[in-house]
Amino acid sequence: MVSPQVKFVVVGHHSRHRQALRLAKSLGAVLLIDSGDNGANWNHRRALKWAASQSCRVVVLEDDAQLVSGFVRHVTDWLARFPENMLSFYLGTGRPPQYQMQIAEQLIKSDRMRSDYITLPRLIHGVCYSVPPQHIGRVLARWDSNKSADFAVGDAYGGSVIYPCWSLVDHADGEPVERHPDAAPRTERRRAWRLL
Repeated sequence: MVSPQVKFVVVGHHSRHRQALRLAKSLGAVLLIDSGDNGANWNHRRALKWAASQSCRVVVLEDDAQLVSGFVRHVTDWLARFPENMLSFYLGTGRPPQYQMQIAEQLIKSDRMRSDYITLPRLIHGVCYSVPPQHIGRVLARWDSNKSADFAVGDAYGGSVIYPCWSLVDHADGEPVERHPDAAPRTERRRAWRLL
């Protein structure tokens, strides 16, 4: 299932080791388990440091990503279309709440224009994304360890992000393992708006 021009890395929490291992094996991916409760920010940074040493595009997935059929083929197609852009292959409901109205409006607009993607000003989900190789060094240099992983990646990237209208992964939406800085409970439904 491994694509020659794309590599995968799965970031996982030790409490989800088994499901993370299953996901990594299905993709021939590198698996980075946070066995010390260092947090998602720390593990995503570790994934991007690994990605920086690769000679091809790398896709980062969280351990609770659920792949659509033909995931690798679809990802490869999108990355070939947008080699210079950051892409997120998951567009979710519920979190973060401040972006949900904008997502709904963008999806309606894309339907009207018969477009298959939308853009948002930042990365709002860390479930499955890819930073262009030429920008990973800048992302690592501008990294903020105090932000949630998705905002740390996206804000360090500093540009708009492409989201396919039909997500290539869903989110398992189980009990969160991350202790978020705002300490607000994550009770909203966290599933893909549309799934391919």
